[in-house]
Amino acid sequence: MKLGILGSGKIVQEVLPVLNEVENIEPVAIAARNEEKLKRLSEEFAIEKYYVGIEELLADEQIDTVYVALPNNLHFDAMDKAIDAGKNIICEKPFTSNAYEAEIIIQKAKENNVLIVEAISHRFIPNAIEAKKIVNDLGDIKIVSFNYSQYSSRYDKFKEGIIEPVFSLESSGGALIDLNLYNVAFAVDTFGLPKDVKYFANIEKNIDTSGIVILDYEDFKVSCIGSKDSAAPMVNTIQGTKGTIEIPDALNSFEEFNLEEVGDDGQYSFQFNEKGRSRLYYEFVAIEEILRTRDEQRVNELLDKTYNYIEVLTKARFDANIYYPADKIR
Repeated sequence: MKLGILGSGKIVQEVLPVLNEVENIEPVAIAARNEEKLKRLSEEFAIEKYYVGIEELLADEQIDTVYVALPNNLHFDAMDKAIDAGKNIICEKPFTSNAYEAEIIIQKAKENNVLIVEAISHRFIPNAIEAKKIVNDLGDIKIVSFNYSQYSSRYDKFKEGIIEPVFSLESSGGALIDLNLYNVAFAVDTFGLPKDVKYFANIEKNIDTSGIVILDYEDFKVSCIGSKDSAAPMVNTIQGTKGTIEIPDALNSFEEFNLEEVGDDGQYSFQFNEKGRSRLYYEFVAIEEILRTRDEQRVNELLDKTYNYIEVLTKARFDANIYYPADKIR
């Protein structure tokens, strides 16, 4: 894979060291607006070329795949242009700003024989995969509670009036799409689409800085908490009549999980991840193989899940009367 990277932010700086551990991925170019940062990253990670702006990178014939890691509101346009350029795409979460954009991009990619996979780590982490396998052993599911609360240093700037993309309505930001997405996505992966979606958001300056999504599955309820204005222990539980799974970590890391069966005083701990491996390693290994082998069935399965995530997130956001500029009909 000859990879072109769109973006130079925090997630790119986390991904680049991981790519050195993954076979068959060669980052050959990176594009962003900050030339000084591009120079530093290209030198540090031995990236041959950098471009100030995405158009030149997309025109680079050496590149067969692009990794889209731009601000959320720019994902749609970047993928749209990448499809026109015939590049396969790895898109950082969230896939798009809303379900409408996702539908358009997915359809266009299929019509142009371009493969797209969303980079969202829990789908490929061994612990997460194994935990989902034992959910059926819990009996009737009754209550599910996921909490990803992490105080953001950018929240302090936000309160001072310095608005960075993660807290920007124009950039399709907010706690729901940034952190709570992981909770919602894992719930939808595990239990399917809910019957109803509600979002109770704490809103400042028109954006959600924290909030609780309630997913109604009729026979049981799922609470998804995401916060960037406060912190809490990241304890997640799936409670059934026969037992409970506990994940004492953010769902996008899933470093371990425990099982406690009803009537059993013991607790069983599970660890399927490789010691010392980054959470991002598994997704890039899997995605590289999917794209290299052109596994269209797997791509379509993952795109169906991606669309389900953004559909639920869009419903939740609209329920809280949070609207992005990108929500306007194109």
